[in-house]
Amino acid sequence: MIDYSTEGDVAVVTMDDGKMNALGFEMIEALHGGLDRAGKDAKALVLMGRPGVFCAGFDLKVMRSGEAEMMSLVKAGAELMLRAYLFPIPLVVGCTGHAIAAGALTLLCGDYRLGVQLDAKIGLNEVAIGIPLPKFAVELARERLSKRYFTRSALLSEFFSPEKAVDVGYLDRLAPAERVESEALALAGEFAKLDVEAFKKTKHLMRRATVEMLKDSLDVQLS
Repeated sequence: MIDYSTEGDVAVVTMDDGKMNALGFEMIEALHGGLDRAGKDAKALVLMGRPGVFCAGFDLKVMRSGEAEMMSLVKAGAELMLRAYLFPIPLVVGCTGHAIAAGALTLLCGDYRLGVQLDAKIGLNEVAIGIPLPKFAVELARERLSKRYFTRSALLSEFFSPEKAVDVGYLDRLAPAERVESEALALAGEFAKLDVEAFKKTKHLMRRATVEMLKDSLDVQLS
């Protein structure tokens, strides 16, 4: 499901299921394992997808297998994303291609999001396919996306190109496809030089209240 490596003080987690990097239970468990290792090994983390695909969202086979299974998967994904959102070391996301639904939400959990100059789709299409956005998704979008695009993104299911996604708030900047990994590593290397405790405490102050509010309401919102 993932590849894990380290480059100096930077850990690199690459999602690669050979397909669309769907977030199923196995992928979510593997990503938790990557976060566990990075928290011990590194001072910054890069999360990437395989070339052309970052993540196409929750596993639709599970999402369509029944309400109980769907709720269980969405809750597991929410817990992973909230953990990433509050991760105690800098998290650089290398968006290597399509980032759809839960894939787009994962971008919102990064501290710095580097996109790729490709013909790719980025956006929250849940409403378009008949799935109401859960509260954690709405609040992550509200916190990280431009107010000018919040309704178009969360309610109207609009997809954006990587270039437009910078303005929308999914990404911070772009890089050529062949340089996304090296530039993400360079960024993470610089962020690894930040004071660890100062970073952790400041991030806690910025995001902890939101995370706690969403954790407290998670079961209710997904029921």
